[in-house]
Amino acid sequence: MRIELTSTGGSPERPNEDWTGVALPASGQGGAIVLLDGVTPPEGDDGCVHGVPWFTARLGGALVELSGSRGDMNLREVLAEAIVRTSDAHRQTCDLSHVRTPQATVVLARWSADTVEHLVLSDSILLVEDVNGAVRAVLDDRLDRLPREVLATHATADAVRNQEGGFFTAAADPAVVARAVTGRTPLAEVRALAALSDGASRWVEVFGEGDWSDCFGVLRKEGPQGLIDRVRALESADATDRAFLRNGKTHDDASALLLEL
Repeated sequence: MRIELTSTGGSPERPNEDWTGVALPASGQGGAIVLLDGVTPPEGDDGCVHGVPWFTARLGGALVELSGSRGDMNLREVLAEAIVRTSDAHRQTCDLSHVRTPQATVVLARWSADTVEHLVLSDSILLVEDVNGAVRAVLDDRLDRLPREVLATHATADAVRNQEGGFFTAAADPAVVARAVTGRTPLAEVRALAALSDGASRWVEVFGEGDWSDCFGVLRKEGPQGLIDRVRALESADATDRAFLRNGKTHDDASALLLEL
């Protein structure tokens, strides 16, 4: 088994809001991977005294513990319980009803002796490579289906955030787990998995340097840091004319995780 992961902040002026983790139970049977991409709110405007990095660390820690220790719970149940635990940790000090209460995208995968389970919520990505080398991207594409003008400002994005017809993230309401993309694959059909935050998936989705199979090849050959280094070089080259990143951050938080089973 090979496990490599990297998470780098987009700017030294602000903390990295991504979070990655791995659970490998002492029994040696199975395990789980977790990747979260925290949603950056307007400065000081999320109703929370703790902030997004605190939230992703709490939620990520709960997901690692529950996915590794509670095999009796499916991944929707694991995410729901992790959201409840995290909400309870700051319910008395923060306004969890605020539309921008700390929240995150989620990639969660767990494998056992015979099955690989997965869950994806919002625009982070899970890649599944089968034993023949074919790569399948597991996507929650609700954001991609929204008109660009809807996401152009914080106000218009807030109107569709965690709303029917909009997009969904892990925030304070555990009911959101019903919106997650989930599935199961026989372990015998899976060679490797990769998880990417949208800062890392820019190599495919923004800069068009290759498809998901090509991306997996970079991960295998150069590791997660190699992929992120490529993204950073492309971002820096685009910083002047903004041909690709017209309205986005020049450098976003970027996380990537590779698991070869």
